[in-house]
Amino acid sequence: MSGIIGHTMYAILGAKAAQQRRLSIAPLIQRHWASYLAGSYLGCDIQTMPEAVCVDTGREVGYGTVPLETSPLTGGKVRPYYFAMGGRQYRPNEIHQLFYGRSHLTFGWSRDQQDLTLPWDHLPDYCEAVVEDALTLFGPGERPLAYVLGWMTHLVGDGLIKSIAPGVTLHLLDGQYTPRNRPIQDLVTFHEVGRKELQVDWPALLTDLSETPVEAIQLHYMRVTAPRGRLARDFPDGWMPAKEELLQAVLQENRRYLRIYKDYVLKEMELQRSGQSWQCNAELCRATGGLSYAQMVAAAEKADFRQALWQIGEAVGTLLAEASQLMPKLHPMPAVGEPSWAELGARWKRS
Repeated sequence: MSGIIGHTMYAILGAKAAQQRRLSIAPLIQRHWASYLAGSYLGCDIQTMPEAVCVDTGREVGYGTVPLETSPLTGGKVRPYYFAMGGRQYRPNEIHQLFYGRSHLTFGWSRDQQDLTLPWDHLPDYCEAVVEDALTLFGPGERPLAYVLGWMTHLVGDGLIKSIAPGVTLHLLDGQYTPRNRPIQDLVTFHEVGRKELQVDWPALLTDLSETPVEAIQLHYMRVTAPRGRLARDFPDGWMPAKEELLQAVLQENRRYLRIYKDYVLKEMELQRSGQSWQCNAELCRATGGLSYAQMVAAAEKADFRQALWQIGEAVGTLLAEASQLMPKLHPMPAVGEPSWAELGARWKRS
């Protein structure tokens, strides 16, 4: 599963697993749903920026680091997109090289930062340090913690679907996570699982997600700020405060472009009625080797794709459970619920 559709679904399933386990953080996630979902995507994928600009229309197109030879809008020429900051211009791939490993931890580091790659079995320790800092350094509000919990779902989802860690058994067409099967994962997740089974309102969800503010704790867990807190004590290497201003600007750019890019994603996910069947985007069809939408759904069912989603949801729930155990000893969380209107009336109404 690729990009925003996959990672928001992992977060949704992780939240359901947290509710099923009656975790203390489950109500917090619901109270800050948009921030939690934003963390699950923008909390990691800092390459969320254009790849190019359509020459014919002047509109930004593509997705950073994914090569684009012609405009998806007109079929015409494109020119490279550059992110300008501090008198310099950066291509999305440069931003990726600088920061991608810092948000993903267990993979994606540039060659000169390979020594910072976090072993998978050290991931809970890293997350525990960040959760403690969310409570002690970035509180007392709950929103930074909700964002961190969303970010954690991305780490687990990527680790499992990209076979960095064991735990998912999926062979869909030609493997677990390949260019040919990613469109199937996205489309089936969007329509069959998201819209039909879970009643996800994707346009509203993606809009809410894209409107969330930058959270300062993201610069902290990416170690692109002055070192402090438990994270600095437990993981003292690799801090890069000199790039803080650049990363802050990149995170703002992520949100700006996601407001545009989400509409491309929603358009790409559309199905069109053709007789008695539904047809998907022609480019996605070609990417799968020419499968129709019905054949994609059948392939996902044959591969037991929902089982893979369940496995990821359970793994996310396990990491959230470990985070939840930290709450009582670190900081008392606010009581769940608020006074009802009747209760307020009993307090305020004159007798």
